[in-house]
Amino acid sequence: MLSNRSACLFAVVVALTVSEFLTSTANARQPNVVFIVADDLGYRELGSFGQERIRTPNLDGLAEQGMRLTQHYSGNAVCAPSRCVLMTGKHPGHAFIRDNKGTPPEGQWPIPDSEVTVAELMQQSGYVTGAYGKWGLGGPQSSGRPLQQGIEHFFGYNCQGKAHSYYPEYLWNDEQKLMLRNTPPVPGHKGLAADADPADPRSYDEFKGADYAPDRINEQVLQFVRDNKDRPFFLYYPTIIPHVALHVPDEELAQYHKLGWHDPPFTRTKGGYTPHFTPRAAYAAMITRMDRYVGNLLRLLDELELSDNTIVVFTSDNGTTHLKDEVDYDFFKSVGELRGLKGSLYEGGVRVPTIVRWPDHVAPGSESDFVSGFEDWMPTLLELVGKPNAVADGIDGISLAPTLLGGQQEPREYLYREFPGYGGQQTIRVGDWKAVRQGMKRGKLEIELYNIAQDVGEKNNVADEHPEIVKQLAQRMTEVRTPSELFPLPPLD
Repeated sequence: MLSNRSACLFAVVVALTVSEFLTSTANARQPNVVFIVADDLGYRELGSFGQERIRTPNLDGLAEQGMRLTQHYSGNAVCAPSRCVLMTGKHPGHAFIRDNKGTPPEGQWPIPDSEVTVAELMQQSGYVTGAYGKWGLGGPQSSGRPLQQGIEHFFGYNCQGKAHSYYPEYLWNDEQKLMLRNTPPVPGHKGLAADADPADPRSYDEFKGADYAPDRINEQVLQFVRDNKDRPFFLYYPTIIPHVALHVPDEELAQYHKLGWHDPPFTRTKGGYTPHFTPRAAYAAMITRMDRYVGNLLRLLDELELSDNTIVVFTSDNGTTHLKDEVDYDFFKSVGELRGLKGSLYEGGVRVPTIVRWPDHVAPGSESDFVSGFEDWMPTLLELVGKPNAVADGIDGISLAPTLLGGQQEPREYLYREFPGYGGQQTIRVGDWKAVRQGMKRGKLEIELYNIAQDVGEKNNVADEHPEIVKQLAQRMTEVRTPSELFPLPPLD
């Protein structure tokens, strides 16, 4: 613990550092912001985070040029609620969207007009805003659609269900459908033909299309940068990779076919997404393809001499999928030593690889184990661009600017997550202590307790040894949330 005098000196030093930074920012053109979100990318699926089988040279280079955040948490354990936390700065106990909920024929349950997004605040701060990839926060005619929530140009999938296919019939260009050259489109969920031979690679050709949607999205990302190179821009790039189905162009697969992984086919005998003859190679190739897209973007920033004045953030919306037959997470050691996968509030479901680069501001080759989460990006980005007072009221996030700029900051008071899906779950982390509830829809309120510093794999439940800590954390889990009628968390709501 700091003494009172040391604490005061520490606060003065941090305040002076941030004040000097804000002054310099105000006197220069505001930095651009590029925020890239992978879809279902595990904590150990980048080379810079320990991956040994999948090639990610561009993202590894980004880590060498910036800071790795080694204890950064996605907004939630699945797509839509995680993105809601990111966009609104509210943790899952206050966020409007707390689980996936579709609105047929297309889209997810919408965030209302009353919600203030980071895109709206960036727009009000003088930024042109664009989003490219998967939205998932409101259907095409709803209050949550991108152009209603601070995005000036949108290109990609409005609906995460539609994004299960990488060869769809169309993508959204603002609020118009852009038809693709996939005739017919490749479904995200379909089995082999009844007379197909699963041992014949040609049986899988029907799941290959002509117009690969991520290619088209990346082209639009690059065009947005070119079009707005002379003004500050906020580029939100929620790529759909590597979420299944396993769809990837053959040319990307070739490098992994040469490795002789003896990859058993995924034939979809138990359901799931579309089959693939070499699923391990396909999954690795998809991540490498995503890395290639990031490289295209980083090179363009270099060519346009924008890199030095652009904040680049890369992260993932949750952990690796739990669909073992399609994604062999043991083979890839996708979450390493962590417990849990997508859909789980154990570490492997929500701790995600995160990189921040900003030349001359964020130290190259650095890392931080400061506990942080998706709710922190709204206040962080606004402070970094010199608009700290623009932050919306009622958010739960804290600014990570002191950490990113090389200073120290007091540990956060707590990090809270709840998720009514996958049986009903609730967690809170205070310091190194993490309380976990599972099976809440079955009426369970028992708490598991882990010391993350000593047991990052959450193998040893020490609740019986620390009843007072359990009691304190149980009370905090009640105090820090508000009930939701749309997304109740039984038996609390």
